[in-house]
Amino acid sequence: VQLQASGGGTVQAGGSLRLSCAASGGTFENYAMGWFRQTPGKEREVVASISRRGGSTHHSDSVKGRFTISRDNSKATMYLQMNSLKPEDTAVYYCAATNLKLGFPKTAGEYQHWGQGTLVTVSS
Repeated sequence: VQLQASGGGTVQAGGSLRLSCAASGGTFENYAMGWFRQTPGKEREVVASISRRGGSTHHSDSVKGRFTISRDNSKATMYLQMNSLKPEDTAVYYCAATNLKLGFPKTAGEYQHWGQGTLVTVSS
């Protein structure tokens, strides 16, 4: 499956963005999906993940209550609604997919397919 992330940009602290991840070349509903982010010198960390049908989700403690992951299997697209953004949310955000795991995998090593990344910059 190929993944295309979009929706990044520059926003002021307190603002909102919605990231999208469009999938092609596979049966989208067979894949658990996740959003990760990475800053220079740091490991890629999970932001949120979602099960194949969207019934179960995980959000990291740092974004819980501010970010919401969702997916629309009819559109083969996953989303990340980001509200109340903080400067520390500044990172390159990646979407990822795996059909080898059930549930909502939380670590980068569990995912096989990655999008190209979209930069989110939050100014103070």
